[in-house]
Amino acid sequence: MAEGFARHLRGDVIEAYSAGVDPHGMNPRAIAAMAEAGVDISTAAGYRSKHVNELLSVAFDYVITVCGHAAETCPMFPGKAKVVHVGFDDPPALAREAGATTDDAAMPHYRRVRDEIRRFIERFEETVNPAAPAGG
Repeated sequence: MAEGFARHLRGDVIEAYSAGVDPHGMNPRAIAAMAEAGVDISTAAGYRSKHVNELLSVAFDYVITVCGHAAETCPMFPGKAKVVHVGFDDPPALAREAGATTDDAAMPHYRRVRDEIRRFIERFEETVNPAAPAGG
């Protein structure tokens, strides 16, 4: 979801990549939640689940970890990458913990986290670099 919003909202200034330390494939509920927000993160749009090792050769300015497991196990990236942890709840885990077994019951968890990620991307610069001017 973060890569989708970064490309959709800030593609002019952010070159976004998303990967995981334990990728599980594209989550259909995440795809649906993003589609509701007007962002297509389906495989048809070129998105796919990747392992972080596929990106080790990319010269990142920032590496943003969004879950505790990634923050603890993310490999070191060569170069000047600043690693920033921004913890978001995991929608599948939230849905499981709530006993949500249907899309109707699970989707509110995906929507809440989706909206939190959107707000983070909208104010990305001020979050990762508090001295940066607001808005870009």
